[in-house]
Amino acid sequence: MLLIPAIDLKDGHCVRLKQGDMDQATTFSEAPADMAAHWLDQGARRLHLVDLNGAFAGQPRNLDAIKDILDEVNGDVPVQLGGGIRDLDTIESYLDLGLDYVIIGTAAVKDPGFLKDACSAFDGHVIAALDAKDGRVATNGWSKLTRHDVLDLARKFQDWGVASIVYTDIGRDGMLSGINVEATVKLAQALTVPVIASGGLSSLADIEALCAVESEGIEGVICGRAIYTGALDLAAAQDRADELSDA
Repeated sequence: MLLIPAIDLKDGHCVRLKQGDMDQATTFSEAPADMAAHWLDQGARRLHLVDLNGAFAGQPRNLDAIKDILDEVNGDVPVQLGGGIRDLDTIESYLDLGLDYVIIGTAAVKDPGFLKDACSAFDGHVIAALDAKDGRVATNGWSKLTRHDVLDLARKFQDWGVASIVYTDIGRDGMLSGINVEATVKLAQALTVPVIASGGLSSLADIEALCAVESEGIEGVICGRAIYTGALDLAAAQDRADELSDA
């Protein structure tokens, strides 16, 4: 079970939002590359970057910070990034910079042909993000709930060749209210590609609950506010996850 620290980028800084609200941002570092180094020191085996400005603008907005992070990581662990990825040229540019995976969210729902083309052109490097509430998919930084069913869309994305799917329960994200394990397992059971859990991670109990169902197809979990506030110790939690996986 991978514990994947999130580095959310807003105006070049590392921040955390509450439920995707750009007006509820807490700045944790003005040097995101230093934050990346910190999580690597704590034993992170993958990093999750989000270009928050890019997600709202529809194009990259934090390139300098992203480049600094990639320079710091220097290929030691895989790095994935989402936010503002709307065309194949952007994907190619990001992969050329050294990113291992790009994450396509809103565009995957609004322009399915784009996701299909991306998977074909960049096989193995495209992750789809599905943000949902009560089984319905949300887009545009969670501001719009669609009529799309999460399971139906996830199966389509799988057929098109995504490497994995990041599933976020937007009712819990940034709220430290606990991972929605039941919904995550339901999605993982419907797919053959791995699922990465996201949204609401609050404690070691969440990690243990996810490890108990890891065999259903849950590859990892994105760690946000809990590791920034100290509610969860990343190194200790990854050790515990490894212990449970080896049991």
